[in-house]
Amino acid sequence: MSRDSGLTEEEVIKLANDLYRDEVETSVIYEELARKAKDERVATKFRELAAIERGHAKFWEAFLRRRGTEPEFRGPRLKLRLKISLLRVLGFGLTLKLLELGEDEAIRAYSELLDHPELSEDERKALMRILEDELVHEKEFEEEESRLKDFLMHVRDAVLGMNDGLVEILSVSAGLAGAYGNPMPVALGGAIVGVSGALSMAVGTYVSVKAQKEVKEGTLARIKLAAKYAAKTLAKRVREFMIRKGHSEETAEAIAKETARNPELLGSVLAEEEYGIKEETLESPKVAGLYTGMFYILGAFIPLTPYFLGLPITYALIASFIIAGLMLATSGSVIAISSGLPTGKKVAELVVSGLGSATITYLIGLVASLFLGINAG
Repeated sequence: MSRDSGLTEEEVIKLANDLYRDEVETSVIYEELARKAKDERVATKFRELAAIERGHAKFWEAFLRRRGTEPEFRGPRLKLRLKISLLRVLGFGLTLKLLELGEDEAIRAYSELLDHPELSEDERKALMRILEDELVHEKEFEEEESRLKDFLMHVRDAVLGMNDGLVEILSVSAGLAGAYGNPMPVALGGAIVGVSGALSMAVGTYVSVKAQKEVKEGTLARIKLAAKYAAKTLAKRVREFMIRKGHSEETAEAIAKETARNPELLGSVLAEEEYGIKEETLESPKVAGLYTGMFYILGAFIPLTPYFLGLPITYALIASFIIAGLMLATSGSVIAISSGLPTGKKVAELVVSGLGSATITYLIGLVASLFLGINAG
């Protein structure tokens, strides 16, 4: 069977150089994570990963030189130092998520290169070993990420709460700035809306998460009770799930018999397969409400800062937009990283929608000022 990756030789060289640079950068980042890790087990794991990445970099270095090309990157430079500084700001949990996304991209690139017809058999075998290493990395990330699941969940609550407050109060303050020529009414009006919005968001989040948790807990209790007293009937459903997933009838039957002997396991399998519920992922309503409310108020006061400083209304408006745009870009990055979404697309989405809605509200305020005569400047 012929292999055809669709890549030209020039594209292969470029991709190989990109992969070489990524391996060098990632090895340095793993070393940095090893130095930061307080748990020696985790530190050892990152040092091992760094050594593996250095081995991958040597493969790409040799790969490029066999094709008459010198690798363009030789160790940490300004861009890498900036990236490490950013990772220090993001913290351990988000750094793991960011590295996980990088490994996913590397796996796709390796898979594409494996089909290129110009690769020697030795190179193809070496690439297969590297791909296996990357898949092992992915497993390592899953294990470490499971320890940080609560942290990542709360990070999303915090960032989403802050983002809501920022966008809403940016729009409110822009509208008030269009109507009033004095920054203080804008600051006070925005603050009042921000505090009331934070209370509303906190209560709303608490009630919503609590209701969802109660429904899921009720479902889990019902399934566990059924698993205890009707194990044989429910085991048949497990068998059907396994067959639909592609398991052979013999394997499905063995899984069904195993789960039937353990009501707890049977209940867990049914809850996950039939309802998509995992008991360990149920969120705390109080914590979710607290994070959302606290960070909503934090986000609300970010665009109000220039008005509280008493800057002239035009300068305050421009400064408010700039600060809000930077914060929207930051929160978009965090949301994308923690959720496994494309970072650039999420950042653009939040910045454009946030600043766009504020601009429209500012124009509405201007119209109100002109036609209703409410300008206090």
